[in-house]
Amino acid sequence: MRLRLPTSVSEAQRCLAEGAVPVGGATLVWATWQRDGFPDQAVSLREVPEANVLGPQELGAAVVLHRIDARVPEVLRRAAGAVGTGAVRRAATVGGNLVGSALRCLLPAALVLDARASVLGPDGVHDTDLAEVVAKRPVLLSLRWRAPVASAYRKLPGDPGGPPPLVVASALHAEDAGTARLRVAVRDGYDVLSESVVCGTDARPALDALRATALGDAPAAAWQIVGDQVTQLLSRPAGR
Repeated sequence: MRLRLPTSVSEAQRCLAEGAVPVGGATLVWATWQRDGFPDQAVSLREVPEANVLGPQELGAAVVLHRIDARVPEVLRRAAGAVGTGAVRRAATVGGNLVGSALRCLLPAALVLDARASVLGPDGVHDTDLAEVVAKRPVLLSLRWRAPVASAYRKLPGDPGGPPPLVVASALHAEDAGTARLRVAVRDGYDVLSESVVCGTDARPALDALRATALGDAPAAAWQIVGDQVTQLLSRPAGR
């Protein structure tokens, strides 16, 4: 197998047009390739600058998870730190996790940040939402979001070989006229529910509003965490 390492978006697009298979950290596809056969050529974005951004409002698809630090919001940092083992996090990439994995451990965090995605298609780069990323699995270049006022993340312990553990992520974004937008996402098994409500500083009305959305069907264990996170976020007027 020939691994191609383009250094620009246009070169990466050329590799894809010539049949190269996108690969992130190869933590998910390697076993499949060993079983079913390796492609003639693969392409990695690890040398493409647009796929390596890392900051308070952006994260590149080629960034390996162990590099995600306090430069990004707490919810995303904690989500990345909870993926697999240290060895996995040193190899797995943001793009591989969001596009190549059925678990999509970073998805709840990205959803509550209301992140937008830059993706590479046959006609070049375009921006899209996370729904398209999940449904169509395009070649992801980066994520961008507006910095939240505060955010939180919790992942419950899981059983080896069992279903994916419960995840709750939340973030608070400032809006006009002194209000805020509260976003909450719950991963229950392989399903991810995400909703948002406008709120003030009182947790009870915010939780009641969330219960009136599709999140009302989330399990009791999730709601206990949601309650704790919302109370915490609305008591923190600043920070991440």
